[in-house]
Amino acid sequence: MNRKTTLLLCALALLAAMAGAMAEPGDTISVGPLEVARQQIPDNEAMAFLRRMGVGWNLGNTFDAWDDNTRDPMGLEKYWCGVKTTEAMVEALKQAGFSTLRIPVSWHNHVDGELNIDGEWLERVRQVADWALDRDMTVIVNIHHDTHRDFYYPTEALYAQSEHYVRRIWEQLAARFADCGDRLIFESINEPRMADTQWEWWLDENSEECRQAADCVNRLNQVFVDTVRAAGGNNATRYLMVPGYDASASSVLGDWFALPEDAADNRVIVSVHAYTPYSFALEDGGTDSFELATGAQTAEIGGFMNGLYEKYISRGIPVVIGEFGARDKKGNLQARVNFASYYTAQASARNIPCCWWDNNAFSGWGELFGLFKRADCSWPYPELVEALMKFGGELQSQ
Repeated sequence: MNRKTTLLLCALALLAAMAGAMAEPGDTISVGPLEVARQQIPDNEAMAFLRRMGVGWNLGNTFDAWDDNTRDPMGLEKYWCGVKTTEAMVEALKQAGFSTLRIPVSWHNHVDGELNIDGEWLERVRQVADWALDRDMTVIVNIHHDTHRDFYYPTEALYAQSEHYVRRIWEQLAARFADCGDRLIFESINEPRMADTQWEWWLDENSEECRQAADCVNRLNQVFVDTVRAAGGNNATRYLMVPGYDASASSVLGDWFALPEDAADNRVIVSVHAYTPYSFALEDGGTDSFELATGAQTAEIGGFMNGLYEKYISRGIPVVIGEFGARDKKGNLQARVNFASYYTAQASARNIPCCWWDNNAFSGWGELFGLFKRADCSWPYPELVEALMKFGGELQSQ
C-alpha cells in the first residue's frame, strides 16, 4: 500500500468516525479527539447570508497577476498560474461542493492615464463571475495587488491619490455589476498595508505613522462603501467586505479599526485573512506538522476565531475569512487534513465562511497551495477536499 493510499484511508476513517447527526447550536463538532463547541448565532439576515456562502475557493494567481513591463495585459490571466480559466473549471468547483468563488483582481495594468479600465479585461472578469453566479454560487470581486505608491497606498502623504484610485475603480465596477443580485460581493482592497516597510505586516501601537496608516485604511473603506452605494442598481444593498490593516485578524480586533458607516442595514462584512498557525500554514522553513492533540497549534486558531466571534458574530455583524490554507511541505498531507478539519470546524461553529487560497502550485518549493489542478479539472488531494466539505459544510447545516 503506497503512502498516498494510506493517507486517504486515514482521512476517510477520520471522516467516517465523525459522521452522524448534525449538531445543533450549543452542541459540538467532533474533530478526531477534539470537540469544538458550537456558539450561539444571532438570527438575522446577515448570518443567514453567511451560511449560504458555505465553503469558498480563491481563483488565486490569475486575474490578480501583474507585470508592469507586459505588452500583453490580457495574457496576465495565465501569467502566474499557467492556465486560462474555463467554465468547465467553475462547474468542477460547484460539483465538488464549493459555494463561493473569490476572484482577486489587480487593475493597475489595465487602466489608462485617467484610470479608465480596459473594457476587454473588465468583460473577462465579468464572464468568469457570471459562470459562478449562474450556478448559484456567491462571488467576491476585489482590488488586489494595487498596493503601490503610484496607485493606492495607506499613508497620509499619498491619501488623496489613493482615494482617487479607489473611487475611480469602484465607480466602474459598481456600474458594470449593478444588475447582479446579492450573490455578488464587492471587497474594497486586499491586505492594505505600507508595503516594503518595517510595518508591512504588523502595526506598532506607539507609532504615529502606523496609527495614520490604519486610519487611512478606514477612510478608504468608507470611500469604497459610499462609492458603491451611490452607483445605483443592486449596489444600494449588496454585501460589501472591508478589511483592517493588512487584513489580519489582529487589525480588526484592535481599537484602530472602524466599520464604515452605511445606509444599508448590516450589509458590511468584516474581511480577514488568517494563515494560522503561521509556522505551519505559511512560514518557509516552519513546521510541517499539525497534530490535533497539540494544544499550542489549535489554541492559535480557536483564539483568533473566538475574538472575531465575540466582537462581531455574537453581535450579528458578518465576518468572512477570505483567505486561508496550508502549503504543501514535502507531502505532509495528513497534517494538512488535520489542519483543514480543525480550522473549518472552528469557523463553522462561529458561522464564519472560509475561502481556501489556491494558486495552482503543486510542485517544487514555495507557496504550494494548489488544491484544484486546473489544466485537467482534477483534485490531487481528495481527502483534503473532503475535510473542507465535511467541516466547512457544517456551516450550511445550522
